Amino acid sequence: MVSGPVIAASGLTLRFGVGDAAVEVLRGIDLTIMPGETVALLGPSGSGKSSLMAVLSGLERASSGTVEVAGAAFSTLDEDALARARRGRIGIVLQAFHLLPTMTALENVAVPLELAGDEADATARARAELEAVGLGHRLNHYPAQLSGGEQQRVAIARATVARPPLLFADEPTGNLDTATGSAIMDQLFARAAENAATLLVITHDPALAARCGRVVTMADGRIASDTRG
Repeated sequence: MVSGPVIAASGLTLRFGVGDAAVEVLRGIDLTIMPGETVALLGPSGSGKSSLMAVLSGLERASSGTVEVAGAAFSTLDEDALARARRGRIGIVLQAFHLLPTMTALENVAVPLELAGDEADATARARAELEAVGLGHRLNHYPAQLSGGEQQRVAIARATVARPPLLFADEPTGNLDTATGSAIMDQLFARAAENAATLLVITHDPALAARCGRVVTMADGRIASDTRG
């Protein structure tokens, strides 16, 4: 369990390029998120939502500022240490499912556990996680044999199987129809609640944001508002 904030970010900036060609994507982000919160990161395309997620999840390094995630000081770690720190702390669900096409649903979900060295019960835990998202009958199917909604449920199971304290979802229903997308979000919120995980959902959809207990709105690389329901 995480004591204190699961995310503590201060003065985060992110810029690409140098000199006159430099583009500032994040412009001084301060954000604290406590364990168990459900947070929507809302804003139009280009507002910096996905860039902020990339920094908070350790996939991108901030140009300046500090970020601590689940007790690990991401901003001070080298690349190898950062990769180790992400493992077990963070689960990510993206708009593109990013399943390994040559692996079955069961094998895809077991991968994070195997990478973490938990090979002994990886298959059993992966099976249980797939059953939890309603795919117990699709364990041995390959991604190409699954519908879009089923693939996204496999991605959710893969993100949650290691019971990370923090889940990120970046436009997770963007490739799905409205009804399927709503069902997928039900699954994601349910898995987060059952695992007592903090959930940060990146979206441009106000209806999806309204399902979260807190809405952080971004504009032009800054936090424009931060409200709790």
